[in-house]
Amino acid sequence: MEVILLDDVDKLGPFGEIVKVADGYARNYLLPKGLALKATAQSKKQLEIKRRKKQIQAEKERERLEEFVQLLAKTPCTVRKQVGENDKLFGSVTAIDIVKGLKAEGIELDKKLIMLKEPIKVLGIYDIPVKLHPEIEAVVKVWVVKD
Repeated sequence: MEVILLDDVDKLGPFGEIVKVADGYARNYLLPKGLALKATAQSKKQLEIKRRKKQIQAEKERERLEEFVQLLAKTPCTVRKQVGENDKLFGSVTAIDIVKGLKAEGIELDKKLIMLKEPIKVLGIYDIPVKLHPEIEAVVKVWVVKD
């Protein structure tokens, strides 16, 4: 049976792809769960409409994220930490600390988006990448200063 995927399905294909699957798999799993539609002329038209809507939403989301990238580039994040001898930090600066610093500047961000390779253990200025979207990455300037 030919079906049109309404969502990304592991080991089968991405949204909108027309695939041929066993009748039982389509009837018992894909169709009841709303993951696919039978490939008919009408369902192909519906798919085209959904693709257009999804594309418009993706473009709007991309524009919004591009504006957010500009905002992150302009907003410095200051993280205050206690230091010991030779300006070495007690503990380290983690993604959670960066999120708190950005929140103090009025920017909400999920800690999972911050691509911190390893915790920061020395005072200084750091450029930290933030992955907002698989294709969009921003950079946050983080100032680690004495408390």
